[in-house]
Amino acid sequence: MASSVHIPLVGGTADGETVTVELDSNGRPPLTHHHLGPGGLAEAQIYELESDDRPDHEWVYTWRGPAV
Repeated sequence: MASSVHIPLVGGTADGETVTVELDSNGRPPLTHHHLGPGGLAEAQIYELESDDRPDHEWVYTWRGPAV
């Protein structure tokens, strides 16, 4: 059974939201998250995984820009 983790999104239109992702066999989340906007794929945003030094989160997804 795969484990999952809640990771906050930082920056961009989804700033402050949290996503739940599955961890791989090495215990790491996916390197990127494509967050869909209200317009679906046309408004998707790319977030990239970064380690975080806050005690409440091991990782964050940081906004990198639109996916278009």
